[in-house]
Amino acid sequence: MANTQQSSSHGKLTAVIAVAAVVIVLALLSAFIWPGWALNKTTTPASAPTTSSTASGKKSASAKAPSTPTISAKALPTDATSLLKAMPDSVVNYARTDANPSANWTSTSPLEEYTMTYSTGDDTKNISLITAQWSSADDAKKQYETLTASLTGGEIASGNVKVSGKTTGSYVIRKDASDSKKAVAVWLNDTAVFQANGPSDAVTTFCQKFPL
Repeated sequence: MANTQQSSSHGKLTAVIAVAAVVIVLALLSAFIWPGWALNKTTTPASAPTTSSTASGKKSASAKAPSTPTISAKALPTDATSLLKAMPDSVVNYARTDANPSANWTSTSPLEEYTMTYSTGDDTKNISLITAQWSSADDAKKQYETLTASLTGGEIASGNVKVSGKTTGSYVIRKDASDSKKAVAVWLNDTAVFQANGPSDAVTTFCQKFPL
């Protein structure tokens, strides 16, 4: 009777050990072979491409041109005329860095004429602006028509100049025939005529944002 009980206990113990051994083997297989959770834990960092994507997004945002100048406008002389005083200190990210009397259109007898430089601080992107005023709108229109007729580059944009909803003139922007990277904009506003020359994209925005 004692031998029978001992044999039964020994058999149960063997069975328990066998089951435990199977559990351990299965656990090891699960950890290192399939599904391999122990190995996966060490290779988790797989989010590096997200950083690259975010960085490129920031780069495109920083490449966008600023909407205000990063340099200061040059002060006008104390004896500046009403026309010169009407010239804006800045247009988008361009600031006025120079303004002097000029005589490009003397043959058409303007009352006054000035040549100005608007800059971002990078001289290679400067915009040169000539403006003059006549005693009558008809004289100003004749000068506008003469200037626009001399432009031979491809047209970029054209339209009407409006003040308080009323059409006071028109504008034309064309490629600079002597330099495909540049453009020339000419616009008429009542008795004043303007001509801007500079980098193509910049001149287009400059003309359309100019307050006069």
